[in-house]
Amino acid sequence: MYGNFWDNLKNAFKHSDNSLYKLIAINLLVFLFLMVLRVFLTIGGLGNIYSEGISFFMMPASVGKFILQPWSALTYMFMHEGFFHILFNMLFLFWFGQLVHQFLGSRKLTNLYILGGLAGAAFYVLIYNIAPYFRDAVDNSLMLGASAGVFAIVVGAATLSPNTTFFLILIGPVKIKYIAIFYVIVSFANTAGANAGGELAHLGGALMGFIYVTQLRKGVDLGIPVQKVGLFFEDLFSGKKRGVKVTYRRAKSSGTSPKKASKNVKPESKQTNPEEASQEEIDRILDKIADRGYESLNKDEKRKLFEFSKK
Repeated sequence: MYGNFWDNLKNAFKHSDNSLYKLIAINLLVFLFLMVLRVFLTIGGLGNIYSEGISFFMMPASVGKFILQPWSALTYMFMHEGFFHILFNMLFLFWFGQLVHQFLGSRKLTNLYILGGLAGAAFYVLIYNIAPYFRDAVDNSLMLGASAGVFAIVVGAATLSPNTTFFLILIGPVKIKYIAIFYVIVSFANTAGANAGGELAHLGGALMGFIYVTQLRKGVDLGIPVQKVGLFFEDLFSGKKRGVKVTYRRAKSSGTSPKKASKNVKPESKQTNPEEASQEEIDRILDKIADRGYESLNKDEKRKLFEFSKK
């Protein structure tokens, strides 16, 4: 991507392949807008209007209420109340989103975020309506936050490159597969707690992150419908007409060349299976993607690329 973090964020909407920063920017802008609105309405004695108004954009557990506000399945995943709520969501989105962006490109990162949010909402509604524990809370339960989409990206990144290492303060180097597993276990343990709805959404998003990447390895992109809708609105506001083209893009923020970027997942031992791709072949595949897009790859090239990404 381009420049440093704040430059990227400031220019998020000036680049077509900058979805990571677009997602962060949208979440921050919505958070600031709602914060200012809440403060002014509360000071003005209209706090109840704010609470009632925001509920139309939060995800309800009640199927009946959701039918009356179906847009909430999308709007809830861009809303936060509380500084630490949005801080940790955006940090995880940034850290793990860079890895997904490097492997899958800008559009697939957005696809994964949206699909994760939708899966989280669906799982939340499903469990609240079938589990006896939540029976009395269904009609009054509402949910907001980017956590489901973020969990999809966290687990998606861990599925793509499980042995990539993050350095955690006070702990040291930890492989991201263990980070993902830890947070999934924590969410599962808290599904009977005070934030049960949010934790259920985490699990739904995490499941979607795993399914999305495993299906991509088989050549199936579950995000194509999401991408088509996004392209439709892009064309609607820009006045352009174009077909859907799915491409991969490698990260540029580190200043490394495509070959150096691909070496981050180079296996430690020599390859002995003749069906496995060599480093030179992976470089050739990446160059082909850069020139003609992911769809130009044949099934064997797609398989080799994803098998290589697992190492």
